[in-house]
Amino acid sequence: MGAVFAKTPKGHDEITTKSGGLSPRVRRVLIFVDGKRTVDELRGMLQSDDLQHTLGMLEEEGYIELTSIINAAGKPVAATVPLAPVAAFGELPAEHDPIRLQKARNFMTNTLNAFCGALGNSSLLDRLEQAKSHADLRAMYDEWYHAIVMSREGKREAEGLREKLLAVI
Repeated sequence: MGAVFAKTPKGHDEITTKSGGLSPRVRRVLIFVDGKRTVDELRGMLQSDDLQHTLGMLEEEGYIELTSIINAAGKPVAATVPLAPVAAFGELPAEHDPIRLQKARNFMTNTLNAFCGALGNSSLLDRLEQAKSHADLRAMYDEWYHAIVMSREGKREAEGLREKLLAVI
């Protein structure tokens, strides 16, 4: 299955006016969103390590919207309910889950140490250690992701690492 996004009126306005202050890389992703290509097709065209994150940001800021889901046979899935926005994060656990919280904390800490090193990330590492909830970790997600993609090895592995973290955060 593949998600298909289309530009909103705000997205079309951004293409013509450049008033949203998007970076050239994010703007390029927006240009390629056409309401016909799936996320997988975009990934093949754009060679972007953080495509999922960029699409999520564009959707959250109102530049694009999910228009359909394509099944394995290439046919649009008929939606019986309106399609909900694709959120980067899943639902929070109904009850505090200390094991899942520790898994997410360990993953973020270990990947920072492995791909970026502790030097320069000590403040983030300290805050990760002090996080008491999933919401605290989610608040540090963008900073974690930015640190990962700024490293050479991390940039290559960013999408896979992101998916693994989103499974537990």
